[in-house]
Amino acid sequence: MENEGGGQANLVSTAAAAEARPAAWLLLAALLGGNIALALGPWFVRMADTGPVAAGFWRLFLALPFVIVLARVNGQRLTGMGAKTLGLVALGAITFALDLASWHIGIGLTRLGNATLFGNAGSIVLLFWGFIAARMLPKGLEWLAIVFALAGAAILMGRSLEISNATLIGDLFCLAAGLLYAVYLLTLQGARGAFGSWSLLAWVSLFGCPVLLAIALLLGEPVWPGSWTPVIGLFIVSQLIGQGLMVYSLKYFPPLVVGLALLTQPAVASFYGWLAFGEVLSAMDISGMVMVGAALAVSRARA
Repeated sequence: MENEGGGQANLVSTAAAAEARPAAWLLLAALLGGNIALALGPWFVRMADTGPVAAGFWRLFLALPFVIVLARVNGQRLTGMGAKTLGLVALGAITFALDLASWHIGIGLTRLGNATLFGNAGSIVLLFWGFIAARMLPKGLEWLAIVFALAGAAILMGRSLEISNATLIGDLFCLAAGLLYAVYLLTLQGARGAFGSWSLLAWVSLFGCPVLLAIALLLGEPVWPGSWTPVIGLFIVSQLIGQGLMVYSLKYFPPLVVGLALLTQPAVASFYGWLAFGEVLSAMDISGMVMVGAALAVSRARA
């Protein structure tokens, strides 16, 4: 009888969960909208009259009060971290700040499609790390993802070198950002079980802002904006809308769908890169982007 009652309770809770689940079209719109909003970030970075690292500082600093409110609204606690957890969060925040600084610098040097693809390369890095940590070899689609990632990156960077040395350097900065983002995710994976996404983002922003400001000052960048529109657009569109929609929608989709939706980012960035900045993609560029994009989708599905 107890098992029967438990089964009935599970059926009731499952039915309630199904009723509470938002409509499929709304979830898909949120997932795609989040990716599109994140893809628009590089546009605002380029338009800002501050330095690129300073734009990253304003992106986190201006969003911080809103992130704290979102954490409280979603019932996520902001206090109660132990010393070890706080130390890991601080380390993760420094890594994230370096990731953002490296990516924003790369955005100013390379094509926007490349910057967006390579900036998201953390998923592929995590795939590699998984093999190393488990001491096992890839199999099946994983081998294909690795080959595609390496070949696609080689094609894109070779094309960048044809344009200029600076464009290749921009690619390398964005690749470094993808690597740093993977380290950031690995550093905070333990804290995610006890604290929510918004709560962790609040702490990461709190620790990361001084790091970004210090790097901007050391590089001699202009920090105070002459025009506030780009930096306000950056924090609203990328940090609040983009992150907010992704946090809202990710839990409802399997990793493969998330990986495929991720491919809208380089597509959108390449489109307005061509429209606004005259960045023309050749057939070779597109083939390289498709290969890296396929590797990203597989790596997210295998994560």
